[in-house]
Amino acid sequence: MNNQKKILIVDDETINLDFFEVMLTKLGFIVEKAKDGMEGLEKVKRFFPDLILLDIIMPRMSGWELTRILKNDAKYKDIPIVMLSALDDVKDKIEGFELGVEDYITKPFNFSEVLARIRAVLRNRELYAQIVVRESRLSLAEELSADMKRNLLDFVKSIDELDAAIATINSHQNEAGGEAKNDAKLLRAVLEKSQKVRKHVAELDARIEKTAAEWENLKKNEIGLPMLETKIRENPVQE
Repeated sequence: MNNQKKILIVDDETINLDFFEVMLTKLGFIVEKAKDGMEGLEKVKRFFPDLILLDIIMPRMSGWELTRILKNDAKYKDIPIVMLSALDDVKDKIEGFELGVEDYITKPFNFSEVLARIRAVLRNRELYAQIVVRESRLSLAEELSADMKRNLLDFVKSIDELDAAIATINSHQNEAGGEAKNDAKLLRAVLEKSQKVRKHVAELDARIEKTAAEWENLKKNEIGLPMLETKIRENPVQE
């Protein structure tokens, strides 16, 4: 399995494209380049990168426009974007974060800093993906617990009906003077078995209740996906 991360660089300056391609490729990343937003959009569809390094001011389609398109598309909205800009205006940074970019780096930049930020963003995305899996598993476990609870109730109801049938048969035998001794012995064995099964069902039911209570306690302290996304948005990496 190939675990190399794919990075798309979108910049109208050839020197930046070539520099990032050489440096990131040497570090083990798979790199694709695009010289403007239009080409970048096409590369996103074909290359589907793990992260996009995106310049803001470009011909044909700006970085802002490309970001809006990607963040409004369910298929691409989770691809992290790191903005590259010669503009150091606070309003530009705020606009970028409000659009959903993960980080904003002002030119001229230091490659070591850019690399550290890339790795930090990728780590955050990995964490987010792990939490998605965890929440999915928790959801499935809760569904399984609820389904088992319903099945246990049906099982108990069936045992109740079996016990009632046994009681009716015993009553009829008593009225007949106890002539069917073998049948009575068989019924006692069935009754003992049903009581044993009922005990196991009660123990399983108690275990499900205990597990459900533990899940609820865990959920009170966990950060859900919406909250995690909000925290990441509120705490971008600062320059």
